[in-house]
Amino acid sequence: MAFLVFMVFAATASLPSESRAQSTGNSQYSVQEIIDAGHGFFGSTSGGLAKVVERAFEQYGLPNGYILGQEGSGSFVAGVTYGEGELNTKNAGQHNVFWQGPSLGLDWGGEGSRAMMLVYNLPSIDSLYHRFGGVSGSAFVVAGVGMTVLTDQNVVLVPIKTGVGARLGINVGYLKLTQRPTWNPF
Repeated sequence: MAFLVFMVFAATASLPSESRAQSTGNSQYSVQEIIDAGHGFFGSTSGGLAKVVERAFEQYGLPNGYILGQEGSGSFVAGVTYGEGELNTKNAGQHNVFWQGPSLGLDWGGEGSRAMMLVYNLPSIDSLYHRFGGVSGSAFVVAGVGMTVLTDQNVVLVPIKTGVGARLGINVGYLKLTQRPTWNPF
């Protein structure tokens, strides 16, 4: 039974108007395509997935890519996250992606999650391999669904996660996306 307990939206100041466009292009994904991919990936524990995806589409428009993967994280004031997945794009194919990053804040606990990251304004695959900063929060025991917003220049990542564990708090940090796995979160 998945339930939504707490979501923190770290919205950026003002995004370019192209990211809010609602017309479908050859390189963008529709709401239904993302929801179908999410339901296929998350399975029956994705009760709140459609609402969270719709919220992301309302705020940021149509993504030109998405990542499906899994991650693990833990924190006691300072934390760390490690994950891996596959980037899907309509015009550049599929690519393996790894992410890791530190966090700092009033946050403690651990979780294992399945993650779908919506990718906006991605001009090339190489533009994905950077550090994306943002604010994140969690408040759940056993299961939950949440959404965060991370940015680097004009590229926006919207990680949507459903996971199990026990986590409480708010933190600031970044995710570093790479082509190969690494233990170094910095």
